[in-house]
Amino acid sequence: MTSRSIRSFVVRNGRMTPAQQRALDELMPVYGLEYQAAAIDLQKIFRRQAPLWVETGFGNGDALLSMAKRYPEKNFLGIEVHAPGVGHLLQGIKNSDLENIRVIRHDAHEVFDNMLAAGSVERVLVFFPDPWPKKRHHKRRIVQAEFVSVIEDALQSSGVLHCATDWQEYAEWMLELLQARKRLKSLAPQGQYSEPPDYRPATRFENRGRRLGHDVFDLLFEKVSA
Repeated sequence: MTSRSIRSFVVRNGRMTPAQQRALDELMPVYGLEYQAAAIDLQKIFRRQAPLWVETGFGNGDALLSMAKRYPEKNFLGIEVHAPGVGHLLQGIKNSDLENIRVIRHDAHEVFDNMLAAGSVERVLVFFPDPWPKKRHHKRRIVQAEFVSVIEDALQSSGVLHCATDWQEYAEWMLELLQARKRLKSLAPQGQYSEPPDYRPATRFENRGRRLGHDVFDLLFEKVSA
């Protein structure tokens, strides 16, 4: 377990609708997992054995819902700290009658560090994280060497880390950092970005970025033997 003083997020509870609050109160006990400083039993939690995809910072959860519907043979774990987004996702899980999603409202770094056993994850998804554009705030970006290291531990052999952003400078930051990792190999040619896989739905952050004229960058890196 690592100890950190710098967080990649600032908790802003925002405006909670009555429906979102009700979902948190009533559905978190059904679909949510409490944070714990020990590895979780995925087979027990999902009541089956299936490949696990984990999305960190899922926002309002629409992308996660879309993927879970499209790939019922996969298990999905969503990690988010902001209450309205968690409530929105919980509503969607119930309305769609999905059994293959679980939710943790906690710091993703600590979840990977403590709750996910080595080699237990097939794919990690980091879609449109906060770019923290000011240079003095770059230390708050979630994609840092320390976080990538715990993701590498959790990924199975040939598992994939998939990051996406519409912030070019952040894309360049991530590309440089990930290319330097010994346990990861880009699925695109050296120095290039990947084509967006068809499993990644367009998020509201992506759509907003495109309206502003931003390009979108996908980075897919596969875990290899060191």
